[in-house]
Amino acid sequence: MKFNQTEILESVVAHQLKSEDDLPNLSVGDTIDVHQRIIEGGKERTQVFQGVLIGMKGRGINRMITVRRIVANEGVERIFPLHSPKVAKIEIVRHGDARRAKLYYLRDRVGKSRRLRDRRRGLKHVKDSGARN
Repeated sequence: MKFNQTEILESVVAHQLKSEDDLPNLSVGDTIDVHQRIIEGGKERTQVFQGVLIGMKGRGINRMITVRRIVANEGVERIFPLHSPKVAKIEIVRHGDARRAKLYYLRDRVGKSRRLRDRRRGLKHVKDSGARN
């Protein structure tokens, strides 16, 4: 019997992957909160990193996301392994509308041009069913 090397690796790593319930349906352009466990000495705390998801890469246990935010007029990017036990949870704050797989062009943008459109922008034109005079 011959075993495929990638099948063996995936079967070994399968129990370390987070389930679909733990991870939301992320897409590039979303503003997300990444809750990360930080251990300092004997204490453990959770730190939240909020930013725009500008890139995703990898597959399976190697899945990584790149999150960018602005702190004191300086861009800060962090790369998080999705299935790491140090990542406590990920929450979607806002769905952004992006037409590209990687939003690296946001690194050069300053001010209002840095903002992404909301994916729900078409809903603004729907009329209310309530009667207003």
